[in-house]
Amino acid sequence: MREMKDSGVEWIGEIPADWQVRKIKHLATLAGRIGWQGLTSNEYSDEGVYLITGVNFYNGKIDWQSCVHVPEYRWEEAKQIQIKNGDLLITKDGTIGKVAIVENMPGKTSLNSGVLLVRNNDECDTRFLYWMIQSDIFWRWFGIINAGNSTILHLYQQSFYNFSFPFPLLSQQKKIVEFLDSNCKKIDEIIEKQKAVIEKLGEYKLSIINEAVTQGINPDVNMKQSGYKWIGSIPEQWNMVYAKQLFSQRKDRAFEDDEQLTASQKYGIISQKEFMDIEGRQVMQVLKGEEILKHVEKGDFVISMRSFQGGLEYSEVSGKISSAYVMLIPNRDKVYNRYYKWLFKSKKYISALQGTSNLIRDGQALRFSNFVQVYLPSLDLDEQKQIADYLDDVCPKIDNEIGKREKLLEKVLEYKKSLIYEVVTGKKEV
Repeated sequence: MREMKDSGVEWIGEIPADWQVRKIKHLATLAGRIGWQGLTSNEYSDEGVYLITGVNFYNGKIDWQSCVHVPEYRWEEAKQIQIKNGDLLITKDGTIGKVAIVENMPGKTSLNSGVLLVRNNDECDTRFLYWMIQSDIFWRWFGIINAGNSTILHLYQQSFYNFSFPFPLLSQQKKIVEFLDSNCKKIDEIIEKQKAVIEKLGEYKLSIINEAVTQGINPDVNMKQSGYKWIGSIPEQWNMVYAKQLFSQRKDRAFEDDEQLTASQKYGIISQKEFMDIEGRQVMQVLKGEEILKHVEKGDFVISMRSFQGGLEYSEVSGKISSAYVMLIPNRDKVYNRYYKWLFKSKKYISALQGTSNLIRDGQALRFSNFVQVYLPSLDLDEQKQIADYLDDVCPKIDNEIGKREKLLEKVLEYKKSLIYEVVTGKKEV
């Protein structure tokens, strides 16, 4: 049994008796771009010096193909961040704590202000630092120094200088690196396989929805051209109609006793209280100007601010919602709600909706005028119900399988996290 001792550091606990606790400032130099030094995205180009940003980190390496380029004087003016092969990098803004080791550098390379260079001395193995920063030791320390801070967090260089961590002799560091490199590679292969299966199941579900809502579920039916590119061929008994024939716009102001609702691609339209309970977080609540809120009736469809990304939302409840949203009232004689609920979440329909405006560039919200530009399939109510029943039966089974895979993936990720922590703290001897 390895002899252990108290490290004397709250977030570390016990370490092997022959290990030390060291601060990173005694083992490495840290460097980052001082502000942006006037650097703007207007300077980005397809040639010149490589500029590493947080989005270029991928599986512990730099994805050089995704890097932008900047003029060479940007590399010359910041000598402290002229990158070399073997350098360790960590993101300090945005998604904090992503780590990469520079390999196969294709040319002169610099950093943007969101990335920090960590260049260790001969006492410390670069990959040992890489694994240490990926461990819970780093995240416990980061949580303590940011306790009580705002929700927008940063890894400040001056704070990082004082990051303390367990530190063995170089020979032991190399054993730890060899063990984690080998074992985590195997774990990562399992993780990637599970992610691939989950992705394929998701694609399979989308394909089933697309086919059912645009072509029906009878494989023997005769098809005809719809006349609309977004949907292609449709069953011969279907028609394409102007959206206003199926849906009208609700313009009611909120009622006095209406409950505040939240629009979510994940949950649809639900009460704000329920959303906060599920997510475990607060959302901005309307305290002034309630008179401009709109009424939503149970069974309405809602065009939300993100409908161009994830389709229209269906409301199972009545209440009030932001005036930025548009409520649609289904024509009960022609619309079976659950069929159109599936249609409005299909990939084909969302693509058609996106085509009504350059929404991303203009930053505008979807309007009723966008909605009515997309002609919709009109079919017998009984057939709408059959399609909805089919999707209500098949899709939850796929979701259930995805859920099982996600739980397995979660366990594997937790095991990897635990293994790294146990090894870099010496609690597991290798």
